[in-house]
Amino acid sequence: MTDARTPLIAGNWKMNGVAAGGAELAAAVSAGANDVSAELLVCPPTVLIAPVGAALRDGVALGAQDCHFAQSGAHTGDISAEMLADAGCAYVIVGHSERRADHGETSGDVCAKAMAAYRAGLRAVICVGETEAERDAGKTLEVITAQLNGSVPSAATAENTVVAYEPVWAIGTGRTPTNDEAQAVHAHIRAALSASHGAAVSDGMRLLYGGSMKPENAQGLLAQPDIDGGLIGGASLKAEDFLAIAASCP
Repeated sequence: MTDARTPLIAGNWKMNGVAAGGAELAAAVSAGANDVSAELLVCPPTVLIAPVGAALRDGVALGAQDCHFAQSGAHTGDISAEMLADAGCAYVIVGHSERRADHGETSGDVCAKAMAAYRAGLRAVICVGETEAERDAGKTLEVITAQLNGSVPSAATAENTVVAYEPVWAIGTGRTPTNDEAQAVHAHIRAALSASHGAAVSDGMRLLYGGSMKPENAQGLLAQPDIDGGLIGGASLKAEDFLAIAASCP
């Protein structure tokens, strides 16, 4: 990362937690926020947004894990970006690989959700990443480029968008690419964004690494010039681990 981009450590709690435990975890993260230089973000399940938001203190942003592209309507079980903003969220994750795989979301769907986030005044954390089969076939950069082109709206800026690279084969498996491999993909993402959105947007946009980042490997990953933080899954469920990762930022 560079001094021009403030590192962002984002916790994706996924489908974990209940109100009491979520508020306790949020309070513990908030208690350590002043000891790290990175911006912190937690994204709890939708039903925990209210108690978690109430437990957070200055220095930790609140986010959601998904949103619908419509502002309102007959969409049973869905949540609009406007509802998330009204609940106190500042960010929303869109296009996570689990949404793409489990719910059949296309890059077009992801782009529409990112646009909904902008409409509501939220920052979109847009996820891209290749499967193990695509990696083994040597298609990583091809897949990433296609996902970026389809998922990142033309209206994306460094202020309203964060891009997270999450190699699907590394999520929750304990496997990670080497530091050099991760940096190579992030450098490719930045170059692709420069081609599509211009150098100023690309240079200012934060790129996160997601996929089994933990205290033991965070320092090496976060030292790479194009890795500006992490989208943390399992390690975000323990305040000590989450804050240790944040403390690893240069």
